[in-house]
Amino acid sequence: MIRLAVGPGITLFKERAGDAALTAALAVTRACPPRRQMTPGGKEMSVAMTNCGALGWVSDRNGYRYSPTDPLTGQPWPAMPSVLAALATEAAEAAGFPDFAPEACLINLYEPTSRMGAHQDRDERAMDAPVVSVSFGLSARFRIGGISRGGPTRSFLLDHGDVLVFGGPARLAYHGVDRVLLGDHPVLGARRLNLTFRRVS
Repeated sequence: MIRLAVGPGITLFKERAGDAALTAALAVTRACPPRRQMTPGGKEMSVAMTNCGALGWVSDRNGYRYSPTDPLTGQPWPAMPSVLAALATEAAEAAGFPDFAPEACLINLYEPTSRMGAHQDRDERAMDAPVVSVSFGLSARFRIGGISRGGPTRSFLLDHGDVLVFGGPARLAYHGVDRVLLGDHPVLGARRLNLTFRRVS
């Protein structure tokens, strides 16, 4: 495993996530299939998503927020598999953020045409906790900047099994996915699965 210090508060672990984590993530997507949510402005997102854990992130015309239940079914989100929670906690600690206990795991499903515009993760109250991102399937060109929109950015590939941790001075960094590279992953095919773990409260 290769550890790369991308910038202050930003650490990339190459190929840290293994098959057990992917299997657990796919089990969540079968229990609660990803779907494209609506933005507050009424547009459908290009990335389909689902959640697991005590809380799930949702978006609709009422805004962005966390909810303990799936608004589509009224049921609690699937429990966060222990292998996923452990992966996030261990990666955060290795990046210098001890005692990270994620309450939410957002699971985003990208097709080759999917994009994620530059944004800040600021719907959480726990800004002292990092965000842990895990990538599976097709590689993606990820871009991250500073805490002000329009500032300088850097981009790099996130490949299958990569784990990215950003927090501290980079907790509110603008970030997004420029594009998904074409390919055919042996398990996910022409798709990318991205998990982001967050402590909310």
